[in-house]
Amino acid sequence: MRPRPAYQVLRDRLRDDIAAGRYRDGTRLPTESELMAQYGVSRQTVRRAFQDLVAEGSVYRVPGRGTYAADRYLRQFGSIEDLMALSDDTTMEVRSGLRRRVDVDAASRLRLDDDVVHTVVFRRLHAGAPFVSTVVHLPDRAAHHLHGCAELRTGAVSTHTVIGLLEPHLEEPIDQAAQSITVAPADDDTADAVGVEPGHPMLRIDRLYSDRTGRPVELSVSHFLPEQYTYRVTLRRE
Repeated sequence: MRPRPAYQVLRDRLRDDIAAGRYRDGTRLPTESELMAQYGVSRQTVRRAFQDLVAEGSVYRVPGRGTYAADRYLRQFGSIEDLMALSDDTTMEVRSGLRRRVDVDAASRLRLDDDVVHTVVFRRLHAGAPFVSTVVHLPDRAAHHLHGCAELRTGAVSTHTVIGLLEPHLEEPIDQAAQSITVAPADDDTADAVGVEPGHPMLRIDRLYSDRTGRPVELSVSHFLPEQYTYRVTLRRE
């Protein structure tokens, strides 16, 4: 078996050091020259390792100052299952339990005949730090399965996702999630949920989940804190 390239070995070692807390968030990593001397590798090897770490969000570079550890929550998405796997290592705290309300925009996006939706508001935390505030809208035909669900009551704390709670009750499985990504300022509720000032720039991700027949079953609107979250998508050629 051929040995792994030196830059991959160095990259993985630095990533492990960051994960283990040796380099905490905002801590400057050794310089290129220091790493060359410490590990006996070339400057090109160090630069390639840093390039990979920057691309995945593990570190960030400040021109003229150096390379710094970025203690962010990193998720890679390539399937519906990846979205549901948020429950594997994050906590959901419900700030406003599932309730019936009128929302013209959400109802239109869910392609409903009336303006009534069922809405739950929550934030997610990783390692105790909030990184996203989310509003989920459900049509009546889906929401009736979840009314009375303890995990969606105000103040509830769990490791579930709404779509994960919902799908076992659906006649048809979730087949796709169409999403849009923009930048938006934090409103008062979002700012309070993630601990920033109102107006703070947030990464807004809207997802419309549909079942195998193409019928929408959930609309989620999430505002992610960019200082605490890195989003990665893998695109595959068919």
